[in-house]
Amino acid sequence: MLHAEDPTSGDRVRHSTAPEVNREIDRRTISNIRRYANSSDEIIYRRIEELDREWDIERTLEVNASTLALSGLLLGATVNRKWLVLPGVVLSFLLQHGLQGWCPPLPILRRMGVRTRGEIDQEKYELKALLDAR
Repeated sequence: MLHAEDPTSGDRVRHSTAPEVNREIDRRTISNIRRYANSSDEIIYRRIEELDREWDIERTLEVNASTLALSGLLLGATVNRKWLVLPGVVLSFLLQHGLQGWCPPLPILRRMGVRTRGEIDQEKYELKALLDAR
């Protein structure tokens, strides 16, 4: 298995993700490492910079939740108070994710390939090891 277990949020996410989805994410990570193995140092450095900018699952969930919650507040204040349900639902999902490492949007985002910070860092460290071995 590509990803080592530790008590971080990323592992809670992996634990809450369907095994076939984790395997696909790991397969893509290994494929990326192999694809860059014979690349020039410059191309590998560019890929590492891309990985530094890649949004992890936590950032993706936080930004999406904040956007929906703020939209619900704005619509609740200007259109109809019923829109205030939206921030309540979204924030309860965010709380659930913080406490359990799972929330309803998580399986969708994981199937879309959104990785944990640990998964992103795994690829980054492997690419750095390739550079160090040269």
